[in-house]
Amino acid sequence: MNDYKALKIFLLAAEKRNFAQVARELDMTPAGVTRAIAALEYDLGIQLFVRTTRQVSLTTDGAIFAAQVQPAVAVLDNARRDVRNANKADQGRLRISAPTWLGKTILPPILSGFRELYPKMSFEISLSDGLVDIVDGDYDLAIRISSAPSDKFTIWRKISVVRRVLVAAPGSRFHAMEHPGQLSPDDCLAYSGESRRETWVLSDGGSSMTISAGRAFSANSGEVLADMAADGAGVAMLPGFHVAEHLRTGRLVHILREWSPQDLWLTLYYPPYQALPPRIASFSKFFERQLPAHMAMLE
Repeated sequence: MNDYKALKIFLLAAEKRNFAQVARELDMTPAGVTRAIAALEYDLGIQLFVRTTRQVSLTTDGAIFAAQVQPAVAVLDNARRDVRNANKADQGRLRISAPTWLGKTILPPILSGFRELYPKMSFEISLSDGLVDIVDGDYDLAIRISSAPSDKFTIWRKISVVRRVLVAAPGSRFHAMEHPGQLSPDDCLAYSGESRRETWVLSDGGSSMTISAGRAFSANSGEVLADMAADGAGVAMLPGFHVAEHLRTGRLVHILREWSPQDLWLTLYYPPYQALPPRIASFSKFFERQLPAHMAMLE
């Protein structure tokens, strides 16, 4: 008999003070419980129980031993439960990293819908516009909106394309520009997770052009860049969801329409699992099914 099972029998016997009752609860024979306790006493070299015809009670050594092992057995119980839950598709805990905007708008209704189906699931959500290290951060998965993945040490799954647009304030000198060659690096507001410069690659379908952006201003927030552009500070190249409201209200206009930026990818990233744990695979499939209903917000 393994030590863990023997300790479980011992602690239940210490609580119930009746080997026959322990046997019923553990689906064992009374003789089996007696043998397990006797083997544990032999292994420890101490007497754990005083036995009478009506009940058993802990000896002083037995009481000390029970107080010492009970916390350890509780930790093992929790660990066994967590491991079992981790391998179930409908329960367990998910630690997710997501971009700030998506975490505030699209993710909440998806999470609510998933928990309606699987109420035993729980979540820890961390919002960041930087590319977090999902292994060091101990995340189960990360939702990213970025350029095509180059990380060789994670697993990724492309969910959708996210298109970007060039925007500027109406009436600004940028509004009338006809060619990206008219833009200087100081005119281009850069998006960077490290608040550094950004390289823009624009194409008109036949030729392409590269621009170094962010010499005058960069930020790791699309909302900040959209507001800066709306105030006339320069041109921003952002996903449609960051500028949709500004475009609707007329605070920003789409410029240089013939020149398209490179698309971004909305991607699910995972630590290097040999196979996705069921709870992670289950959420990933649900997220992918639900996302199209929200795609209008990403354009």
